[in-house]
Amino acid sequence: MFDKILVVCVGNICRSPIGERLLKKLLPHKDVASAGIASAKSGLVGKPADRTAIEVAAEHNVNVAEHASQQLTSELCKQYDLILVMEKGHIEALTSIAPEARGKTMLFGQWIGQKDIPDPYRQSKEAFEFAYDLIEQSANEWVRKLK
Repeated sequence: MFDKILVVCVGNICRSPIGERLLKKLLPHKDVASAGIASAKSGLVGKPADRTAIEVAAEHNVNVAEHASQQLTSELCKQYDLILVMEKGHIEALTSIAPEARGKTMLFGQWIGQKDIPDPYRQSKEAFEFAYDLIEQSANEWVRKLK
């Protein structure tokens, strides 16, 4: 049913690459990718994941080192069955880019009671570790729902 999953955050350099790689690791039979709502606006398209995101993910045996940021587009949304965003506000931002994708968009943290996964960008390593833990908990819950 949901064989193609797109994970979305703002710049596609912190949260969504980690979410993407965790879901790929846990659901190897699914097609999982990630994108950013404001990757182009922020000048991040093609840029690697944030250095601290790479470090924290690596400490959990998740490799985001080869990641390259991409901009969320309407065309990209059409290619996926399920779109997972990190914050409630991302739903509205995504809907302004691809109104037709609203019905297949949900929060990444939907099943853990933590509706928003806070952006650790330009914050401490502890902020990245906190976000990682929430992303990991959420990914594990999505695996239960999608298997």
